[in-house]
Amino acid sequence: MTTTKRLLGVGSAMLLASLLAGAGLLVSTGRAQADDPVWHQVTYTVSAKNPIYTDIFYQDQDPTKFSDYSHNPYVFTPQVRVDIAPGKPWIQQVPLLDPNQWAMVTATTAREPGIPQLHCDLAVDGVVVVSKDGPKGVLCSLRTW
Repeated sequence: MTTTKRLLGVGSAMLLASLLAGAGLLVSTGRAQADDPVWHQVTYTVSAKNPIYTDIFYQDQDPTKFSDYSHNPYVFTPQVRVDIAPGKPWIQQVPLLDPNQWAMVTATTAREPGIPQLHCDLAVDGVVVVSKDGPKGVLCSLRTW
């Protein structure tokens, strides 16, 4: 085989490899739908067997990093003060990316007199995944706090 034919063969092979690699690169740079974040609809419900004024804290967003949360949790965990009673629960829906890590609602009656028998439900995408009861306070979460 002559040197010219050998160089053309090597050049053709390199060109073909470059074209295939380029085509593969073009294909692989396309984003698959699986790469997009999946938002989950989280629904918090707090109810009581007896009417009571209640303090409720709930997680309404995913922190970018845990250190953001640990340095200022109240940025991610609003507080509401509401009257709840039989047939008059407090319900809040929030979108979360990682409900296993961040979905949480807690309710307390603090120094209010009486024993309201609080109840909380935490649902993810329409399915109740945690239910808890407590005489004057309750916590629903998927992780251990």
